[in-house]
Amino acid sequence: MDELDEVTLAGLWRTMARIRRFDERVSELAAADAIPGYAHTYSGEEAVASGVIPLLREDDWLTSTYRNHGHSIARGVPLAALASELHGRADGVCGGKGGSMHAVDQSLRMIGGMGIVAGGLPVAAGAAFGSAFLGGDQVAVAFFGDGAVHEGAWHEALDFAAMFRAPVLFVCENNLYAETTAVDYHLRTHSVAEMAGPYGIPAVTVDGMDLFAVRTATQGALGPMRDGTGPFLLEAMTYRYGGQYEGDTQTYKPPSETEYWRSRDPLQSFRRTVTSAGRMTDAQLDDIDARVQAEVDAAFHKAEQAPWPDLSALTSDVYASYQEEARQPWPAS
Repeated sequence: MDELDEVTLAGLWRTMARIRRFDERVSELAAADAIPGYAHTYSGEEAVASGVIPLLREDDWLTSTYRNHGHSIARGVPLAALASELHGRADGVCGGKGGSMHAVDQSLRMIGGMGIVAGGLPVAAGAAFGSAFLGGDQVAVAFFGDGAVHEGAWHEALDFAAMFRAPVLFVCENNLYAETTAVDYHLRTHSVAEMAGPYGIPAVTVDGMDLFAVRTATQGALGPMRDGTGPFLLEAMTYRYGGQYEGDTQTYKPPSETEYWRSRDPLQSFRRTVTSAGRMTDAQLDDIDARVQAEVDAAFHKAEQAPWPDLSALTSDVYASYQEEARQPWPAS
């Protein structure tokens, strides 16, 4: 933290606050059946997205999961566009067609929010390989949960990245549950990081409730990756306050566990660290938080007034479009 100036610290706090206040509103709307479809909130995990994504360059790649609001906000997706997407409106970041599970912006090199568990890992590995093959130093980041390690795509992505030294940062947001199955039941190793060993991929496990711990580990990985060392796996131990989806009763979570992890809240941890070090005051943090809340309120108000997609947009973004001269006759003559 010592090397960060006040402007940077304020920006990191603002990012975490925007994620928390946005998803608090999403939880309220989901409980009131005011937004369509399933919603997967990110509250409790803010230190991971905020510790990793601000360190990326504009030309780096990123794949997300169905729990993507935090990643999108940390990458700079406008709150109004994100809110409109959740409401299914035409000015949503995906035109109202992606909803909560796919609300990402490809113009920001967010390749996708993947509804399929582990679906983003091989895609990120491919983007990273492409960068290296073309002589660039861009990296790709793939976010995934602890449950993804049981998918074949997870193993294929790590094997491919290791074989071709693709600069992909695999970020496991280990929130202790694969849907409703506890990690101490479904994981046969001591950690997800340990599972990278057979592929020869360096890995580290960090406190995912501590933004500064996540940021330090990410910085340590990105530099060597850009120099050609290949992939790296970062396991951030964190906790989702909500259920697998909004409306999940969470009867599988012991109350004492929830109480423990909430006592380590990432926003409160950040507050304690910067105020005790005399770097920022409670008043400064509260002022930013209040302005963020106003921003979130305005974003959702705008979304609720936004137009619905026109029927003419029904098949756009569904079928590929080609320039006439690019099409080839079939069968080939």
